Amino acid sequence: MLFLCQHGYETLLERELMADGLTVVETGPGWAGAEPLPGDAVPRSIDELCFPHLTLLAPREIRGEGVNALAQQLADYFLESLRGEKIDAAWPCVFLETAEVPGLGRRASAVEKAFRELLEKKLRRVARLATPEVFGANVVAPAMRALHDWRPEIQVELIAQSRAVSLTKREADLAITLSRPPRGRLHVQKLTPYRLGLYASRDYLAESGAPTGLDELRSRPLVWFIDEMIDIPELRYLDQIAAGARTAFRSTSIAAQHAAIAAGLGFGVLHCYVADQDPRLERVLADVVTIERTYWLVSHSDERHLPRVRTVIEFLQEQVRGARDRF
Repeated sequence: MLFLCQHGYETLLERELMADGLTVVETGPGWAGAEPLPGDAVPRSIDELCFPHLTLLAPREIRGEGVNALAQQLADYFLESLRGEKIDAAWPCVFLETAEVPGLGRRASAVEKAFRELLEKKLRRVARLATPEVFGANVVAPAMRALHDWRPEIQVELIAQSRAVSLTKREADLAITLSRPPRGRLHVQKLTPYRLGLYASRDYLAESGAPTGLDELRSRPLVWFIDEMIDIPELRYLDQIAAGARTAFRSTSIAAQHAAIAAGLGFGVLHCYVADQDPRLERVLADVVTIERTYWLVSHSDERHLPRVRTVIEFLQEQVRGARDRF
């Protein structure tokens, strides 16, 4: 049986379990594994332990046609029982008295193996996060040191690109998106609005001058995406700024566009929270070129309570709150 507690109370939990006739067989940060002495029943008072955030995973009947179905039900029940807990460490896998769990029968060994594999996958410490390139490179990546210092057991895999990543196909655990996804088994929350503007290098402006309006901008060299390779509608905003304009350089990478603009090639639309920090750049036509977009934080409804996912969600929210003025 698995018992959970707040960090720092492990010794108290162990004493209380022993006082109620249980033998503590394993402990860790915020948890203890215990079982009755041979021949003893679980004390009736166990549910009345006066201990903060205590959870007892009691057996229940599990039914299913196959081994995988049984294991999935058992894993779902295990995770559901822990959903309300605030866990700051990885959960151990506790499967006590397997053969006696009702409904498993002779398939117990195979179900236990499948259950452990499912639980290991769901409770693994690697969180795969998909973000737009700019947000990933300029918000997520610089903050990874702080996340590692806070939760060193959590590893983040960052997918930073301009194409859409499917959470329903399990390509990632959570994602930052530019549009609110359609209804489905996803949990969606607004992360932050942000702005984009028109920029050029100070050297270019000193040599060629700033355009006086959008009409003049159409005759200047522009840096832009490769249109046919854009599969995110929110990135298609060139026509509303300078339809028919001549582009001098195109790239699927916003980082490459930023570098070309900063080198003096011409004008381009960049994220204000990044471009405003670059002393080589200057914003132009700010009164007529301001594009507003929103970052959405999306996760699987059935997995957002898992420690690795919840940790990254809370961390991203804190990072955005701390840099609200930049966006």
